[in-house]
Amino acid sequence: MLTELTNGFGKVYLTINYDAANHWVYNNWIGYQTYTGVIAGADACLFPIQENNCRYLLNDNRQVVGPWDHAVEWIATNWAPRATTVGLTHFAHIVSAESLAASSAQSMFLGIGGRLHMRMFSSMEEAQNWLREAQKEAN
Repeated sequence: MLTELTNGFGKVYLTINYDAANHWVYNNWIGYQTYTGVIAGADACLFPIQENNCRYLLNDNRQVVGPWDHAVEWIATNWAPRATTVGLTHFAHIVSAESLAASSAQSMFLGIGGRLHMRMFSSMEEAQNWLREAQKEAN
């Protein structure tokens, strides 16, 4: 089931989809990310993770515009512990290396530390392959 979150202008800034075939949640973040939007979106993705007993998240930031440093501390200290509580173990994060969002992603990676198995990728294929390998190792 696809969930779309919209900003105050009615523009979709995040789609969340549970991919049953691959047994992971796919987040596609789009455009500029506000603090409130990041919180709402990150919280919204916890529902399909918990509902589907899903341990894998594919988080796509390739269409994000600008940094989102304003939400990094909240993600690391609030969201990540709750995500692990509902069962998340692996977090594949795709980002364009040349974007301002990449520095925010690096800060998030450092802040999450050892709570989750997290890796950053520049391509969808690499991220998907890493999640598939993690799933094989878990079985």
